[in-house]
Amino acid sequence: MKLDYIDQNKLVASRLNVRKHGGGDVTNLVASIRSLGLLQPLLVRPDGDGFEIVAGQQRFAACQALLAEGCDLGPLPCLVMAEGDDAVAIEASLAENTARLPMDELDQYQAFAALVKQGRACEDIAAHFGVSERLVKQRLAIANLYTPILNAYRRDEIAASTLRILTMATTRQQKAWWKKHTSDDEWAPLGPQLKSWLFGGAHVPTVNTLFDLPDYPGAVVTDLFGEDSYFADSDTFWEFQNKAIAARIEEYRTGGWADVVLHDVGQYWQRWDYEQVAKEDGGAVHVVCTADGEVTFHEGVLSRQQLNRRRRSDEATAPTPKAEVSRPLQNYLDLHRHAAVRTALLQHSGVALRLMVAHVVAGSTLWHVKPEPRRAESSAIASSLENNAAEAAFADERAAVLELLGRDHEGTLVRASSYGAYAREGVGAVFARLQALNDDDVMRILSLAMAETLAVGGELIDELGQLLAVDMRQSWQPQDTFFTLLRNKPAINAMVAELAGEETAKSHLTSTGRVQKKILEDCLSGARSAQVANWLPRYMAFPAGCYLGEDGVVEADMLDAGDAELRKSA
Repeated sequence: MKLDYIDQNKLVASRLNVRKHGGGDVTNLVASIRSLGLLQPLLVRPDGDGFEIVAGQQRFAACQALLAEGCDLGPLPCLVMAEGDDAVAIEASLAENTARLPMDELDQYQAFAALVKQGRACEDIAAHFGVSERLVKQRLAIANLYTPILNAYRRDEIAASTLRILTMATTRQQKAWWKKHTSDDEWAPLGPQLKSWLFGGAHVPTVNTLFDLPDYPGAVVTDLFGEDSYFADSDTFWEFQNKAIAARIEEYRTGGWADVVLHDVGQYWQRWDYEQVAKEDGGAVHVVCTADGEVTFHEGVLSRQQLNRRRRSDEATAPTPKAEVSRPLQNYLDLHRHAAVRTALLQHSGVALRLMVAHVVAGSTLWHVKPEPRRAESSAIASSLENNAAEAAFADERAAVLELLGRDHEGTLVRASSYGAYAREGVGAVFARLQALNDDDVMRILSLAMAETLAVGGELIDELGQLLAVDMRQSWQPQDTFFTLLRNKPAINAMVAELAGEETAKSHLTSTGRVQKKILEDCLSGARSAQVANWLPRYMAFPAGCYLGEDGVVEADMLDAGDAELRKSA
């Protein structure tokens, strides 16, 4: 790039300059250049026998206006660019113009879109021009607009605020709105009414069904003066639509697609954040549902983030799946299962003896010797143990054993060896008391000591639960704390299928977790027919099971938002 002085008659506006509309008033520039001259050079590039202006079109227009007034500035200072780089030219023009009189959205979209086609990512464009990534995405969203709507905006027949809301509409919704806008008999919603019309309308048109309409048992309302018809009861519609969605998802999964992602109803899906990827290359299917029942299956796409990870690695990096069981729920499960297992251990002194020998030989996290602290992560989890029958039975046995040793009923049998009451009294005194007891009483004390030092959680609890044939139904019943901690929506839907039946689960595939948990509670209370008597979640079984995979119950690394709220409220 070099500085040169070029006659005005050799300069023309570049076809690549992104300012096609607006910016026509150069009155202030004319006054400034008349007084001080052209201080900032024009940015130009060779074009045949002359030069085209890439950046500085307004300054050139001001110089032309002065020339028409008889004020000849002579050759103008210009920075001459090398030929052949359209992307650089576009960037130079946009970098100048975004800092001056704002162009309309379409000018900016066309410039941004040209850079995207040349391989620039949204974040790169935003960083280069000093604008937000959100603004770049807003301009790119205009690509989804119906052409007649764009043309009407160009003619100032549609406000910019309306245009921006319409970028969130599907093509079908845009066409329907345009039909209303151009009709003499219908009213096209604007502003908040337009948003409500797009996302919160109560009427679900029959054109959005995935199921066979003749099989639908509910009422359908027909517009006598139009071609559209609607479902009178949206809840019944969604029951049938959800089953059809579930069937389609199953077809995709059995058809070999790498992943099928079902988005929440009404969630805005940003197409430009994804790229097309073939099925055999790991492309996924994204299922998007609008509030008025329209379902779109985006086949063969991957997010740009996933593709960037692929490019940085020889093999694709799968996203880390969300843990089925959160840490507080795992804590809740561990404590209740632990209560049942250690209480069962009290009746099996032979097992307790062998466990104690194993602890001596191999060691454990608790063998210092000290009792398991059994810390609950919230007061709600701690309170849930008050109704646990195994917990009460254990407390009774502990009181009886302490009485055998002549101790008060407060605290645990096993005390921390460095400071406990038994340590102060001395091992000899405790040994003397044990000498006076028969073997059955000693084994009874040994069983309680082993149970108190049995660690919460882990594979050992699973093994003992199976060995001792522990049935959690005898000590635990589903309660509010369990359902509050239950957050994984696919796992909840699997529980609905197990307890209320597959058809019920499919019909509530997109329902909220709260609605589905209410179905579980109704089945347990008898308000709804249950498929299983004395239902026990797989998490509480021995061995512990799960609903979404084959790896058993897993712990999450972090608290989710719902669990944090439970701890806070407790």
